[in-house]
Amino acid sequence: MGWVSNLDHFWEEPSFARFLRRLASFSRLILFDKRGTGLSDRVVEHPTIEERMDDVRAVMDAVGSSRAALLGISEGAAMCILFAATYPERTSAVVIVEGYARRAWAPDYPWGVTADEQRRLLEEIEHGWGGVVGLEARAPALSADAEFRRWWAAYLRAAASPSAALAITRMNYEIDVRSALSSIRVPTIVLHRTEDRAIRVGCGRHLGETILGARYVELPGADHLPFVGDQNQILDEVELFLTGARPAPAHDRVLATVLNVEIVNAAESAARLGDQRWREIVDGFAAAARAEVARFRGRVASLGEGSCLATFDGPARGIRCASALLASVERLGVAARAGLHSGECEIAGGNVGGIAVHIASRVMDEADANDILVSSTVRDLVAGSGIAFEDRGPHPVRGIAREWRLLAVPHPAHHLAAPARDTASTAATDSESARLTRREREVAVLVALGLTNRQIAERLVLSGGTAERHVANILSKLGYHSRAQIAAWAVEHGLPGARAD
Repeated sequence: MGWVSNLDHFWEEPSFARFLRRLASFSRLILFDKRGTGLSDRVVEHPTIEERMDDVRAVMDAVGSSRAALLGISEGAAMCILFAATYPERTSAVVIVEGYARRAWAPDYPWGVTADEQRRLLEEIEHGWGGVVGLEARAPALSADAEFRRWWAAYLRAAASPSAALAITRMNYEIDVRSALSSIRVPTIVLHRTEDRAIRVGCGRHLGETILGARYVELPGADHLPFVGDQNQILDEVELFLTGARPAPAHDRVLATVLNVEIVNAAESAARLGDQRWREIVDGFAAAARAEVARFRGRVASLGEGSCLATFDGPARGIRCASALLASVERLGVAARAGLHSGECEIAGGNVGGIAVHIASRVMDEADANDILVSSTVRDLVAGSGIAFEDRGPHPVRGIAREWRLLAVPHPAHHLAAPARDTASTAATDSESARLTRREREVAVLVALGLTNRQIAERLVLSGGTAERHVANILSKLGYHSRAQIAAWAVEHGLPGARAD
């Protein structure tokens, strides 16, 4: 994925995860962190492009791929270009997104990065690594988004050390594979956004003009990261190029239970508690929301600053998730409220919409602190579940012509219990837990408590790399791809200390 990467963190950002899932919907998607970055081994000297080509062949051999389409994003494009020219028998196609053949400015390459621009970037890495280095140029559309900024900073820290980031950036400045462009004989598409601030559009135009038979597509936008902005424009072109067909509009309508949760009086709480404490609460809320929604087999549709929208295929699970989440938020020292409604939702491009989402939001608006309110539709669908309700009478719903009868779920109640597991699933759980070492179980508990890899390392007196490897091993052994799933697993299966008291 270009500059530096960490597979574990790909899935923590919803837009990135959606981008990858879409690619996997029409291809077999093979991902890896290049040597010296992310989950791959650290190295003394960072690999040259030639060595990285060897790594690509090794990964292809390991997964049984004799021939593959290469997707090169940003500096990854140069390696893909050289690989396709050198190993055409193993390359079925090349897809270049926001890429370049040469990084540095030259009289015959005026779109490259000047020496002054390179110096400023190196200084930013040296003095600012651990923060949002390079975000303004790479994702201007989200550069002011607090959640995305936190993810980007954590992603960079997990992807490379400061010295590794400097070494890779210096090496990238030396890249020049223009001599290999005329040797490419496989189908190639080049996609570039017109206002890309990190890699000027002239770099993309040069590739499209120089590679024999290449298809060049210029798209509107200023974001360098392909999963930021209108990612469907890029993905549609990639799917058409690789499969010969554009995707049919995907507007699935499904019956779902929509849960809307928010911290009560968020603005007042933020002002009263101060920025640092409020940020801790917001981060704790987000971690709890991801964990509880995963625990009750739901799907997070969106996370705001102290708010969560999620969907469930069963209303009882939605109610139990709301109860568990409100209890978790209460332990953070603030109150939350929740509203649920079951109805037909429109699923389009990973987003959830429709009248059911609107009604769930309006139901929540009627709730007081620590309240869980549901529509009468939810009550009707959970008949026989044993969940008790208190009738709150009919209420007008803003934007809807009719009134809705609302009901409250007593809090606390027996619905806080985790979903029942049969003997077979309990045995499977015991088997899963046994596969983890004692140290990995300790790490899983700390992940469930919302600690970062750095905090886990400090708590257990480990190096940062060792903490990362423990988390990666847990994901691999349990067959998961996100920290939220680890957290849900640790809580559901009763690992001591996985729940904050």
